[in-house]
Amino acid sequence: MTRIAYVNGRYMPHARAAIHVEDRGFQFADSVYEVCTVEDGHLVDEQWHFDRLQRSLNQLEIEVPVASDVLGIIYREVLRRNRLCTAIVYCQVTRGVARRDHAFPAERAPATVVVTAKPIDEKALAERRSEGVAVVTRPDERWQRCDIKSTGLLANVLAKQSARNAGAHEAWLVDADDNITEGTSTNAWIVTEGGILVTRHLDNHILGGVTRRALLECAESLGISIEERAFSRTEALNAAEAFSSASTVGALPVISIDKNQVSNGRPGPMTQKLNGFYRERAGNIL
Repeated sequence: MTRIAYVNGRYMPHARAAIHVEDRGFQFADSVYEVCTVEDGHLVDEQWHFDRLQRSLNQLEIEVPVASDVLGIIYREVLRRNRLCTAIVYCQVTRGVARRDHAFPAERAPATVVVTAKPIDEKALAERRSEGVAVVTRPDERWQRCDIKSTGLLANVLAKQSARNAGAHEAWLVDADDNITEGTSTNAWIVTEGGILVTRHLDNHILGGVTRRALLECAESLGISIEERAFSRTEALNAAEAFSSASTVGALPVISIDKNQVSNGRPGPMTQKLNGFYRERAGNIL
């Protein structure tokens, strides 16, 4: 079946979808994106994703191209045309097409909007959740506004590839104070020996993950003690449990950090409990 993409008001075969050579998203990564999981044909935490997209656009002073309810219609049409029920939907919005110049164009161009979708490999994801994954730590070399979901992800790409070269699934990024900020495409979590759930506080050094927000709600519902604060690489190495989170994976158990075993090398009980509750919550809000 031919994959279908949406580009600036048109639905077209994925292989023919294109943007202008002087689109600022291509020239400067002057653009933002959103990723939303789809389960049984329904967008999970849809409004939270649209709210975050709106915030990122506002931070870059990109005029919102379509209202969130219209964007929701586009998402669903892309899913329908691709015949997908369990999937990931990507949306990318750029400042549009303008003569190449670092400064914003004097005359505001229409924003470019691209929406694509692809199926989730549920079997592979279930295996990773069941078995856990390895992470390595790498220096955080990204820009200082990681709270904006920008498409400028080269530092993330290089760190992720470094992790894969080392036989790990993900890289957790470490700042100048030896504190873990987040993963290249995930938020980072640990559980202390005392049973406290810890994830870094929101600031400009991490992205406010939608799944992070949902898992915090789940933890509160389960009566789990939570601390939103910085934690060091050493604290992570000595944690009772660790996991990553993202819309595409939920709570993904981390069983080793820099080849040091975590939680006896198996997914920890709190991680499994949280992930089960999160999956149940996702089903209940559909």
